Amino acid sequence: MKKKLKLGVFGFGCVGQGLYHVLEETQGIKAEIKKFCVKNKNKKRILDDSLFTYDKNEILNDSEIDVVVELIDDADAAFEIVKQALKNGKAVVTANKKMLAEHLEEIFELQQKYNKPVLYEGSVCGAIPIIRNLEEYYDNDLISSIEGIFNGSTNFILTKVFEERKNYTEALQQAQELGFAESDPSLDVKGFDAKYKLVIAIAHTFGVFVKPEEVINLGIDKITDADLKYARENGLGIKLVVRAFKSNGNVYGLVAPQFIESTSLLASVRNEYNAVIVQGAFSEKQLFVGKGAGSYPTGSAVLSDVSALTYEYQYEYKKRAQGSKLTFSNDASIEVLVSFAQKSQINIADFEEFKGGYQGKGNQYMHGLVKLEKLREWSFMDGISIILTPEFNFVRSKQVEQRVLVN
Repeated sequence: MKKKLKLGVFGFGCVGQGLYHVLEETQGIKAEIKKFCVKNKNKKRILDDSLFTYDKNEILNDSEIDVVVELIDDADAAFEIVKQALKNGKAVVTANKKMLAEHLEEIFELQQKYNKPVLYEGSVCGAIPIIRNLEEYYDNDLISSIEGIFNGSTNFILTKVFEERKNYTEALQQAQELGFAESDPSLDVKGFDAKYKLVIAIAHTFGVFVKPEEVINLGIDKITDADLKYARENGLGIKLVVRAFKSNGNVYGLVAPQFIESTSLLASVRNEYNAVIVQGAFSEKQLFVGKGAGSYPTGSAVLSDVSALTYEYQYEYKKRAQGSKLTFSNDASIEVLVSFAQKSQINIADFEEFKGGYQGKGNQYMHGLVKLEKLREWSFMDGISIILTPEFNFVRSKQVEQRVLVN
């Protein structure tokens, strides 16, 4: 039987307001918000002042509150809230992907210790119910890879750049005006946001806890006009793509811009929409598409977690429980097109397998297989644009001749 829940919510920003509105409009969930905890006492809000507190303990120590919903921007403060809520015997719902990615193994252990669940469907790809599907629908499938577009802000920007011929700055500004990108967009455009989501997805896809710093991320901020021209002339698009796959006891993962052919499942995913492709031995390839940014999409995902808690649902981390003992590794190479202005920046010797290059309009272009760790080194260098080829092959560095195709 459903249990009626009382919620204490931290944060009343974009997602917090979205949660409030979807909860008010739905009729099937037995839950009510008792209190919001916010920081700014002087900010005007649409709800009565009696619904707000500025003291976190008023929620954390309230015995009537069953569930703490954490929706703030500060990852460190969010983690302290989650720890204290679990310690105080409260279930937790959060959408804070940075906090989760940085502390997921510890949060897993805290759930075991205090026997209270932490749910976070809204942290990965907004309204797409991917985590629960990985936990329940794919629990016994032999998943070989997960990939897709995990960041709505960059997808919106790239859509405007290709379809409306806007330059990068104009497209970014529009994304900010519509609330798809923050005033400081670096987490989105440099690939960190997508990386945090990939780290969480890897835990539920393969049962491996990975630290964010282990995963290499490249963003869209270094894409040049020459890259866009090359893509258009060759009938290609560009997407910020995440991918993780397993092979021979290892899990490999990466976030990077990629040239996309028109036949790709990701080619038609536009604007702030996200997409997830799951490849399984039994289910084969399946595509999920939905809005990955915005107040209501994420608010609805948070609400689905609240609804699940009325049935006392919790993640079982089934892939981890199955004891697959996979290890995350960067010992692989991938195929890239890299462009740069200075001749001395990159050499043919940097490639595992050099496939060609040319010069044009003051730029150098090189194409070939590159070790992931070399890619990490290049990512910190200014004036270098790195884009994965349409095939996006991972190749184990010790066995370059044995290609691992993940398409």
